[in-house]
Amino acid sequence: MKPCSMTFVPNAASRLAVRQWDAGGTPILALHAGVADSRVWERCAVAWADAGHRVVAYDRRGFGSTTWEEEPHDPLADLRAVTAATNCRPAVVVGNSMGGALGLELAIAHPDEVLALIVIGSAPDDTPDDLWVLAPTEEERDAEGAAAAASGDLDLVNRLDLHYWLDGIGQPEGRVTGAPRELLAEMNGTALRALPTGDPTPTRPIWTALESLSVPIVFVVGEHDLPGFAVVAATMAERVPDAHLVTLQSTAHLPPLDAPAALAELVLDVVAGVTSVTPPHRWLR
Repeated sequence: MKPCSMTFVPNAASRLAVRQWDAGGTPILALHAGVADSRVWERCAVAWADAGHRVVAYDRRGFGSTTWEEEPHDPLADLRAVTAATNCRPAVVVGNSMGGALGLELAIAHPDEVLALIVIGSAPDDTPDDLWVLAPTEEERDAEGAAAAASGDLDLVNRLDLHYWLDGIGQPEGRVTGAPRELLAEMNGTALRALPTGDPTPTRPIWTALESLSVPIVFVVGEHDLPGFAVVAATMAERVPDAHLVTLQSTAHLPPLDAPAALAELVLDVVAGVTSVTPPHRWLR
């Protein structure tokens, strides 16, 4: 098993915590969701590194071990500071939730830095509101979470978040147990208590630029994730020239935690598809 190392990359008033599993092969850049940090990728990263690839993951401002001062900042500039410092260009980019939106932004603005993109459970900020399909209990759960946040009960917010995102709101609370649940509780608890980071630069247009994407993309949705993400992913897959849609079984919004083997295999298939003459699976033809 390849060991993980941590370094810090400065950008403006931040020091971005970067984890690397370096086996010297194709770079894989992993971008975490908004309830996690770079540790969410550990089980996938070990599999990718053991397969001979180099994995880079970092904590965004407000997450994990990254430090910052409150200031206006550009998340894409932070990402590119990391890839420049780690020589991780071009890379196969894997992004979960808000990490997927950031990966799309990178692929639109700097396609030469992306070999392929895997977008997991993501809806860009400029996704049309009328495209979103609600789960039966989604509005009720959203109101419950908002009330907990307003009361300042961050432990309750964290518990509700774990049910919403890890288990899936249509699944029994506690569907996912053990180390993955404990890790998410720790990661999200840190993010919930983080000091303000300052205003991020508004996301660059993604929805209106989908047809301009020129890199291979796989849109991934979890079987138990919110139905809105499935509709958005299917719509994006139809609009992007070189895109494919994959549903991962027995997972919700965070497959790096509860379906790491399946996700790791899918990403390795994508890496093989962009580095070999004969892609191994149908979605890479």
